[in-house]
Amino acid sequence: MLLLRRRYTHLSHHLSPPPLTLASPQKQPKPKPPSKPSHSIISQLINKNPNWSPHLESTLSPLCSNLSKTHLLKTLPLIKSPSKALNFFNFLHNSFPHDDQTYLSMLQILARTHNLNAARNFLFSIIGKISSNGSDRFFNTLIRSYGKAGLLRESVRVFNKMKEIGVPRSVFSFNSLLSVLLRRGRTVMAKKLYDEMVSVDRILPDVYTFNTLIRGFCLNSMVDEGFTFFKEMSRSGCDPDIVTYNTLVDGLCRAGKVRIAHNLLKGMRSKSSELNPNVITYTTLIRGYCEKQSVEEALEMFDEMLSRGLKPNEVTYNTLIQGLCEAQKLDKIKEILQGVSDSGEFRPDTCTFNTLMNAHCNGGKLDEAMNMFDKMSDLNVKPDSATYSVLIRNLCQRGDFERAEELLDQLLESEILLKKEGCVPLVAAYNPMLEYLCAVGKAGKAEKVFRQLLKRGTQDPPSFKILILGHCKEGSFRGAYEILVLMLRRDFVPDMETYDYLIEGFLRKGESDFALNTLERMLRSDHRPKTSTFHSILAALIRDGCAQEAAKLVTVMLEGRIRQNINLSTDTIIILFKSGIRDNAIEIVTALYSSGYSVNMEKLVGSLCQDSKFLEARELLLFSLEKHQNLDAELYNTVIKGLCKIRKAQDAFSLFYEFTEKGFRPFLTCLKELVISLKADRRLKEADFVSKQITYRIQDQ
Repeated sequence: MLLLRRRYTHLSHHLSPPPLTLASPQKQPKPKPPSKPSHSIISQLINKNPNWSPHLESTLSPLCSNLSKTHLLKTLPLIKSPSKALNFFNFLHNSFPHDDQTYLSMLQILARTHNLNAARNFLFSIIGKISSNGSDRFFNTLIRSYGKAGLLRESVRVFNKMKEIGVPRSVFSFNSLLSVLLRRGRTVMAKKLYDEMVSVDRILPDVYTFNTLIRGFCLNSMVDEGFTFFKEMSRSGCDPDIVTYNTLVDGLCRAGKVRIAHNLLKGMRSKSSELNPNVITYTTLIRGYCEKQSVEEALEMFDEMLSRGLKPNEVTYNTLIQGLCEAQKLDKIKEILQGVSDSGEFRPDTCTFNTLMNAHCNGGKLDEAMNMFDKMSDLNVKPDSATYSVLIRNLCQRGDFERAEELLDQLLESEILLKKEGCVPLVAAYNPMLEYLCAVGKAGKAEKVFRQLLKRGTQDPPSFKILILGHCKEGSFRGAYEILVLMLRRDFVPDMETYDYLIEGFLRKGESDFALNTLERMLRSDHRPKTSTFHSILAALIRDGCAQEAAKLVTVMLEGRIRQNINLSTDTIIILFKSGIRDNAIEIVTALYSSGYSVNMEKLVGSLCQDSKFLEARELLLFSLEKHQNLDAELYNTVIKGLCKIRKAQDAFSLFYEFTEKGFRPFLTCLKELVISLKADRRLKEADFVSKQITYRIQDQ
């Protein structure tokens, strides 16, 4: 017992806590805050500096000494300025081993931010550095980006460049360009490209190729051609998938052939057990029936969809609601909305409200539509571009432009037009507002809206004209010219009125060079300007001393058989000589006479004599003699004397000789000066010949 008690005491002594003391406890070291990842530090540093500079590079150097590829790929998207992102990328060139992944990331950043020229230059600068078997990915990125920006010709150029520089084109390259062409309605070009793909490049099309072709032709109201490619699939060993069938159903519905589309749905089921209509198939058919005003059939398709266990999505409900709105079946809409609200299957979204607001506007109930707009805010449903376009358009139609502009200001401030979510905005819907803004001297605000719409890839020819004329009205002709260039780059052709407004504006502002540039673009648009337009621009170029440009315009006029003005032609030759462009001046004179025109030779030679350009004057006088043009003998005397004065006795003699051969008689004073000059130049035979002429003249008197 005593032994047990001692063991217990000994054990408790070791297990008992140590006695409390008044000594202050030791401070535990504070945990260090987690350090920021290097990609965040680098991107913040670059974003903070307004410009790229050697100082910034020296600051970045130690941070980038051990930069990994993962960190680089995370850093590039965080740099707000694409140009600085490219500077950073190039800065790492000597210390970082770039590969296909980093090159592609940089290219995608430039393309995504619409820096397409920079993206193209970057791509061509890295051709020899990227692997040949993956190079088509880089070109595809650029082809698609140009296409999204509406720059079709640039997409085609990049595609053709691949072949020029030996980059192998793949099925993906062809698919990219086919998509771009068909989105712009270039069906003939798309068909030729497909034939080139199969016959020349010997590339087998895939399912995506056929789906792109079928969709493209169907969207361009060419459903029969779409079915031709559908049949071509089996010959090419491609099995249609659900996307193929949905595309054809969509094309048939757009063409108003909803019954055939319905039969195609039935045929799809019998084709394969794996091919079953999905929500998209049924939603497309519901839309087709609604567009045909066959609302009962649309409701039947909706019920069939439910019976097959398919759950309608927001698009399905909104499509059906739109059809019911157009059929004025508002009670049925309330019934559907009540049912889905109770079950929680569907919550009215932006599209639902847009549809209902549009229905109210079409019914002349704009105030009801505005109430619905307010209700969106209450239910925390965010408006999109379509929301604003419906209301703004209808407010403009009612003449309530102030209220419409308030909504437009909200739209601009929130940058909704730039957001990828929601409906793609329609430029045409904003045209009434653009017209109003341009009419009240707010073309700048109108252009801001327009450029936001352009960034989404949407465009409308009338809106370009509205802005051009708006800028012209405010005297901002260069701003109007920029819009004109944008219009042409997107393959839209401005009309005569647009060009005339711009040319007249530049002429009023005294900017003849821009007037000429606009005229050249006008001619390339296959317009034939008025003769007075050519003459006005030529007069302005002469006034501004633009010799080469004036000569260029005279040549264009001659080639286009535009009537010349003798005074303007003469003044053009004069400024060419004054500018020292002698050969061009002679060419223009020759071309004018060859085309049946002439110049005021007395004025022209007189100007040359005033400038002591006697050799040039001699050449023109000889030309006049050749053309049997009678000129005042005083001119010949003046030129011969001038040539003698500058010690060009031989040239003076040859002019004298040709002059007398044509039956003209120089003045005696002129002949005496010529003899003195010839003797001084030791041309005694010629001097003797002229002396005899003097003697004969004196004897005749």
